[in-house]
Amino acid sequence: MPRPVWSGAISFGLVTIPIKVLPATENHSISFHQYHLEDMGRVRTRKICDLDGKQLTNAEIGKGYEVSKDTIVAVTDDELDEMPLPTAKAIEIAGFVPYESIDPIRIGEGYYLQADGQVANKPYTLLRKALERNSKAAVAKFAWHGRERLGLLRVQDDVILLHAMKWDDEVRSPQELAPKAIDLDDDEIDRAILLIDSMTTDGIAGQEWATDRYTEALEQVIEAKAGGKKPPKPDEEEAPAGQVLDLMAALQESVQKAQSSRGETGKDATVHEMPKKKTAAAKKATKKTAAKTSAAKSSATKTSAAKKTAGKKAAGTKATAKKTTAKKATAQKTAARKPRRTA
Repeated sequence: MPRPVWSGAISFGLVTIPIKVLPATENHSISFHQYHLEDMGRVRTRKICDLDGKQLTNAEIGKGYEVSKDTIVAVTDDELDEMPLPTAKAIEIAGFVPYESIDPIRIGEGYYLQADGQVANKPYTLLRKALERNSKAAVAKFAWHGRERLGLLRVQDDVILLHAMKWDDEVRSPQELAPKAIDLDDDEIDRAILLIDSMTTDGIAGQEWATDRYTEALEQVIEAKAGGKKPPKPDEEEAPAGQVLDLMAALQESVQKAQSSRGETGKDATVHEMPKKKTAAAKKATKKTAAKTSAAKSSATKTSAAKKTAGKKAAGTKATAKKTTAKKATAQKTAARKPRRTA
């Protein structure tokens, strides 16, 4: 189990329950160090004093608040721990509210609360069973890390959990982000509900999609490079055909795919073939083909014209030759008819 991050007590009316607070989650993300690309030397962050340029250790560093440009008020950890605040050493339950009244966006990181000692076991179990039998959520206040926080208490597997929560003024209003009014017919809404139903599961745990594929892929890259190999390349997937304009057809196709993945027949879902838009590569290929066809047609036209011209020239040459031959024959006949002169 992880080390406790805080110890104190749960204050429940006049009941006090000593507890230890342990992290309920853990981070499995792969972290990187920074290195100088030229020589792969480690790049480190050092804490340097602005006045004397000296590098400081954590023991030499304290907290301070800048009241004005020239005035800094130092505050020690002991002074923070001794603040006159009821929640400084206790998780004080302030009230109970319906679970559905809590907006999930307000719920933050979770912590397990462990009974601290034999004396705490009975009141701890009492509060746990009371929360189990009640449909309300316990809202508490506590002070950690230099600030007072709002918390939510609930039960999981015989253990009380504490979730840190946001204050009202820490949640931004989403009103400006809402889209303008859109007209939807009942068939589209019903089809969307059918899609939700076809994708509904009993929980997140154990689902095929509930896997951190990014971390797995990153581990494969690191393992390959550490072994002197090239990182694996992703499988080539078919590029999407483009934006689907028919919303109903898209919903129907999604329902069929979801039902098919769950082994259902999906009789109620019909698929309409959507006209596929040409990708940029397909458009380029079409343009190249059209250009080649146009060039071929132009070349054929030029060849045909050249042949016609050559034919005309050949016919003209033949006609000229015939005329010349005829002239020569006429001249010979004329010469033969003339009487010869004698001496």
